[in-house]
Amino acid sequence: MSCFTFLKVMMILFNLAIFLGGATLLGIGIWVTVDSKSFLNIFGAISASVLQFVHVGYLLIAIGVILFLLGFLGCCGAQKESKCLLITFFSIILIIFIIEVAGAVVALVYTSLAQTLLQATVAKLLKDDYGKPNPLTEAWNITMTKLNCCGLSNYTDFDDSYFYKNSKDLYPEQCCNSSSLSLSASTCNRTVAESFAVKGCFDQMLTEIRKNAAVVGGVAAGIGALEIGAMAVSMYLYCKMDEK
Repeated sequence: MSCFTFLKVMMILFNLAIFLGGATLLGIGIWVTVDSKSFLNIFGAISASVLQFVHVGYLLIAIGVILFLLGFLGCCGAQKESKCLLITFFSIILIIFIIEVAGAVVALVYTSLAQTLLQATVAKLLKDDYGKPNPLTEAWNITMTKLNCCGLSNYTDFDDSYFYKNSKDLYPEQCCNSSSLSLSASTCNRTVAESFAVKGCFDQMLTEIRKNAAVVGGVAAGIGALEIGAMAVSMYLYCKMDEK
């Protein structure tokens, strides 16, 4: 078996796995979007942390579609020996790789700026969407209860929010909890919330993320290596087709 044939077969199998993985993520994303409560019940601690920043269902659907498309392009491009499909496959992976590298550089070099932007984004979601029957509300309730925290920075994140207005100027009950007393939501007003001064969740979530930084970095490095390998193989097949 020639090197070209071997790499072609590996390219087909590799992208078939990506294709199936994308289809699986797409299905899970649709499930999460339609029935997020079941998802939270099964993956409560993990999913709740992620749901603070993104809508998991939409994220999984987007990733699933991208992987589904990439798998299709790579598999068909190698099988049919189509230069057009292969170069499209290569270009999409290259764009994704560049975005990932740029994002990593910005996160490392401008950590404070990244945290500020993240806080501003999440704070707006908290004001606009918390209290509505959606995954974000369920995720925040789980996180605030498990971490004994309130809001992103503190209880003031809920000032003039959807929840605050619809609960007649009250805060979530987690904002009025202490180690010795748990007050009901009906008594959690500004005075009580200020007296307990429950800490915000952002710093605690950052601590948890930093604890797993090595794992996240290893996974990111592995994904980067796979992307480079996929680009190298697709370009090799693309160039070798001219010689056939």
